Amino acid sequence: MIAFLLQSGIPFRPEAASTSGAHLDKLFYFLTGLSFLLCVLIFGTLVYFAVRYRRRPHGSVPPVILQSIPLEIVWTVIPIIINVVIFLWAANLFFRDAEPPIGSTEIFVVGKQWMWHLQHAEGQREINELHIPVNVPIKLIMTSQDVIHDFFVPAFREKKDVVPGRYTLEWFQPTKIGRYHLFCAQYCGTLHSGMIGWVYVMSQKDYAEWMYRNRPSESAAGVGQRLFAKLACNNCHQTNRSGSGPPLTGAFGSVATLQNGERREVDEGFIHQIILNPTTLPVAGYPQVMPSFRGEVSEEEILEIIAYIKSMGQEQPQPVAEGNQ
Repeated sequence: MIAFLLQSGIPFRPEAASTSGAHLDKLFYFLTGLSFLLCVLIFGTLVYFAVRYRRRPHGSVPPVILQSIPLEIVWTVIPIIINVVIFLWAANLFFRDAEPPIGSTEIFVVGKQWMWHLQHAEGQREINELHIPVNVPIKLIMTSQDVIHDFFVPAFREKKDVVPGRYTLEWFQPTKIGRYHLFCAQYCGTLHSGMIGWVYVMSQKDYAEWMYRNRPSESAAGVGQRLFAKLACNNCHQTNRSGSGPPLTGAFGSVATLQNGERREVDEGFIHQIILNPTTLPVAGYPQVMPSFRGEVSEEEILEIIAYIKSMGQEQPQPVAEGNQ
C-alpha cells in the first residue's frame, strides 16, 4: 500500500534531503506496514469470531477450550521478537545520529517570539532563513530567548526543542540542493503559526559566493572578543594564571574540576551556565568572585563569547586548572 502511494505521486511524505532521511523513512515504513498488518489481522479475527461463534439454535453448545500452550507460545514469542527488532533498529539509528561529525559547520540559533535568529561562525546573520552547503554536516547550537520553541525541518527528518536557559544540539547533512521548509513545531504563543522560514541548500560554489557577498566586518569570535574585553572578563581570566579566574586558553572541550570534586566538560552549556549562574559551577582552586551577567548580555552575545572562547588555543587544549598552583 505504501509503495502504491509513493508511485502514484501522492505526497505521502516530505522529500528526504539529508543523510538521515532514507534510514528514518525505512523504519517509518516498517512501523506503518506492521501497524496496517496488525490492524487487518485483529479486525479480521474479530469478524471471523463474530461469524464463526455466532448464536446457534437452541441447545447447540460449542466445545469448551480452556487453554492452548502452542497458541500462548506463538502470541508471546512473536511480539517479543518484533519489539526487539524495532528497539535495536531504532537504537542503532539514534546512536548513529547522536553526535555530529568532527569538523561540522557550526551555526548558532536563537528562537524568540516569533522568529529564528541564525548566525554563522564567520559572522553572517540571518532571520528566518538559513543558507548552507550541500554534502557538508551542519551542527546547530540552539537556545531560546523566551519560551520553548522547536526547530523542525521535515525534509531533513530533524526536529528538536529549543529551550530557554540551556543549549540543545541538532545536526544534519543535506544531500540535495533546493529550498526546504523550516517550522517551529512547539506552540509558543499567539503568532506561533507565523514562526516559519526556509533552509537553502546550495552548491559549494554558490555557498562560497553567498558567504562572500554577505561577509560582515568581523566574525562571531571577533565580536565575542570585544564583548569579553567590554565586560572586563580579561581582568580575571589571564593566560599567566595570575587572575582570580582560570585561564581560558584551550579550555573549551577540556574537563573542569569543581570544588565538590565533580568533573564537567567545558562545553557550550557549561560556559552558558557559568556566565549567568557562576556560583553553581565553582571551579576548584579559584575564589567565587565572578558576578552573574544575567540581564547584561543577550543570548546572541553569549553565543559570540562562546565562539571567542572556542577560538582561544584550540590546537592545544588543556584542562581547566584544578588548583591555582
